[in-house]
Amino acid sequence: MGRFQPPSDFRPSAEYRLLPFRFRRFYASRVLLVNEIGEHAVLHSEQFQAFVRHEMDADDPAYPLLESRHFLSPGDAALPLDRMALQYRSRKRFLFEGPKLHIFVVTLRCHHSCRYCQVSRRPDTAAHRFDMSLEIAEQAIQHVLEAPSSHPTVEFQGGEPLLAFDTIRHIVERLDAAATQRGKTFRYVITSTLHDLDDECLEFMRRHGIVLSTSLDGPESLHNRNRPTPGQDSHAQTLAGLARARAVLGDGAVSALTTVTRRSLADPKPIIEEYRRQGFHSIFLRPLSPYGFASKQGDTLGYDTFEFLAFYRAALDYLIEINLAGYAMDEVYASLLLRSIWTPFSSGYVDLRSPAGAGFGTLLYNYDGGVYPSDEARMLAEMRDDSLRLGHVSDSYSDLMQSPVMQLIATGGVAESIPHCSDCAYLPYCGSDPVDSHARQGDVIGHRPSSAFCSRHMGMLDLLFEKLLCGDPDEMRVLRSWAAGRPSLADLELGG
Repeated sequence: MGRFQPPSDFRPSAEYRLLPFRFRRFYASRVLLVNEIGEHAVLHSEQFQAFVRHEMDADDPAYPLLESRHFLSPGDAALPLDRMALQYRSRKRFLFEGPKLHIFVVTLRCHHSCRYCQVSRRPDTAAHRFDMSLEIAEQAIQHVLEAPSSHPTVEFQGGEPLLAFDTIRHIVERLDAAATQRGKTFRYVITSTLHDLDDECLEFMRRHGIVLSTSLDGPESLHNRNRPTPGQDSHAQTLAGLARARAVLGDGAVSALTTVTRRSLADPKPIIEEYRRQGFHSIFLRPLSPYGFASKQGDTLGYDTFEFLAFYRAALDYLIEINLAGYAMDEVYASLLLRSIWTPFSSGYVDLRSPAGAGFGTLLYNYDGGVYPSDEARMLAEMRDDSLRLGHVSDSYSDLMQSPVMQLIATGGVAESIPHCSDCAYLPYCGSDPVDSHARQGDVIGHRPSSAFCSRHMGMLDLLFEKLLCGDPDEMRVLRSWAAGRPSLADLELGG
């Protein structure tokens, strides 16, 4: 008898158990499998049929991949539940942090009259009754300090928040003074047009590590039409503010996003080229939202999901092209989705969470003291739908978090329990947005087959997986760099 057993004795058993997964067909011959912890695999149709019928041979090249990624467990092996539970915990770790993004709407005053504005802005000359009082700010500060997150992001919005910079200064100084005692480290973002920057506020931002987020809709003609000012020089003033901020705060301290209107759809290249001219290495292509003035401009500014996805596909192709030509620039939303696909962690983006980011990940303190679970819920209130208001800053933190509205959000905020979402292959990469469902469909659960939110995210993920399935090495190299990329200002701004 020989000293060694034959190789056949070391082959894994062809008997195996299936572990939970969902699937989606691509083309006529490929099947994408995604399990509960976001791991994925791609099989040819014949392999897939053999796999689900327990007929896959242990010598099949896909067998070890399916085992290592927790799609099957050999019949004589213990189920890998401990490993999967750890990975599932990693993906849902945001639940232990409570609201991590705290938004202060310090004023409604603004000198712009943007056609797609999502809030009820007021002229910059309006009375200060549209500004947050220090009393309301103090009460909101207590909620930020009481929330469990040790690394919260505090974002200042408006209107134009720089028109109420004294209030921002007060809030930042109060929070920083309490940080050590409370065991917290704060990150600050101001969402601004950049038109009202001066030396004093820039020096304050530098000392406190405050970063800026602005809007740049594209080249001058497009930006000025979307974001008009009395002097018709919005684009020039934004670029002047950008240069001023970078000179004091550094190039990486200002991020920008573009709101895609019907005028943007013709060609994404001029928009992307404008970002490249201004030295940006990220661009966030944000679709219109159904709130505020945008809801009244649908005929002139709006478009359907399919039109947006065609624009988005063209934009991604061009971004990949310029990356391959040597200029690094990612699309922020694609990067968030790719991180969720390729890493064991969730993206952190509040719109891609289950349970929902609204309330569970975000609290917003309005200038008048109203507390909302998201910026979108506040926008609905400005449209005379106050049904998603959690309460007032004078209420206790526990009362706000246990309010009937939070319970309502919870019923529509867990994608794993929502019809259509629960069976979707993309569930681990997506989330539930009950505020959007309420705004568009009048119900926090909504109807997924007719949901614009659902259609857009499925289209984006289809596009990314099509590229992954094609496996072009150059494209893959670019997409991998986006997923691995540097921490972006979007992560700060959006609660990641």
